[in-house]
Amino acid sequence: MRLLVVEDHVDLLKSMIDILSDEFEIDSATDGEEGLFLALQNIYDAIILDVMLPGMDGFDIVQRIRKEEIDTPVLFLTAKDSLEDRVKGLDFGGDDYLVKPFYASELKARIRALLRRSGSFTTKQTICYRGIELYGKDKDVMVDGHPIKLTAKQYELLEYLIHNKGTILTKEQIYDRVWGFDSDTTIAIVEVFIHHLRKKLEPFGYHTDIQTVRGVGYRLTD
Repeated sequence: MRLLVVEDHVDLLKSMIDILSDEFEIDSATDGEEGLFLALQNIYDAIILDVMLPGMDGFDIVQRIRKEEIDTPVLFLTAKDSLEDRVKGLDFGGDDYLVKPFYASELKARIRALLRRSGSFTTKQTICYRGIELYGKDKDVMVDGHPIKLTAKQYELLEYLIHNKGTILTKEQIYDRVWGFDSDTTIAIVEVFIHHLRKKLEPFGYHTDIQTVRGVGYRLTD
């Protein structure tokens, strides 16, 4: 799962990355403009957003992404604990509030709660799509009650498609999410893995659910 953390306090940002990186993939930004750019360009499971940021504050960012119909759960971080600020953040499209300073355990618990409410995370770390079940803890996959063997990258690709079913994902988004910009492979690997994944699902008839959007990318039918 992938999170975006936007925080201008560099030491706190590094600390949060250390806390969360054992459980999540993390992208980060230290100012509002960069944070907005990342939020608009990528698909995240949740966004942790400082309120007071240089250039553009957290309230402005969440309003912009909601106008673009991006419904990613947003957890606001703030040094302010006034009722007015909490209400403002929630009214603008935030989903939860965490006041600084906070404990690492509470930060993780708040994020897990957001992900459960959004359907991106369950207490068993199991996600389902039609007759397909993915078991996050052991990376096992069952299709119509039958176990199938996927490589780690095939599993991540299928998981990403299921989390974003009904959404057109560009090849660039898939490559960035599953392989990362620092990968030694090229973006052509996406097409190869989509082909292999379809082959694994073909005996069960689910291969046609992965649609090719010509010139753009792929979509798992909703």
